Amino acid sequence: MSDSQTLQQLRRFLLLLVVGLCVLTMIELWLEEHVEDLQLVPFFLCSLTLVAVLVYWRRPQRETLIALRASLLLLVIGSLAGIYLHVTGNLAFALEIRPNAGIADVWYEALSGGSPLLAPGILALAASLAGAATWRQDPLADSSSS
Repeated sequence: MSDSQTLQQLRRFLLLLVVGLCVLTMIELWLEEHVEDLQLVPFFLCSLTLVAVLVYWRRPQRETLIALRASLLLLVIGSLAGIYLHVTGNLAFALEIRPNAGIADVWYEALSGGSPLLAPGILALAASLAGAATWRQDPLADSSSS
């Protein structure tokens, strides 16, 4: 097997991992009843990324690569926003329980509270894997990436 075939298999494997992460994340969010208002954002971002990956996989062209990378950027932004919202939600809850406590006193509770701190980070991981799969990829020079 040539190096280019091995690289193509690795790219396909990484994109398959991204598809799995997005699908499993949506299932977990649904099971956790993460379905109110802003809680629907990760469903949208995962769906957008799924579509972008599948379209790129089917038609590896410059335009679909740009669309995929744009969806990955949104996924990372959503991941960071989710981490922020989880921490601030936990902090607000901790301060509500202990209204006279300072932020330094409840910081641990903010990091370890009911909303998991790193759960939204799975979206950034998926984006990183898809970014790695398309790193230095020129779909015009290599149309066999499907």
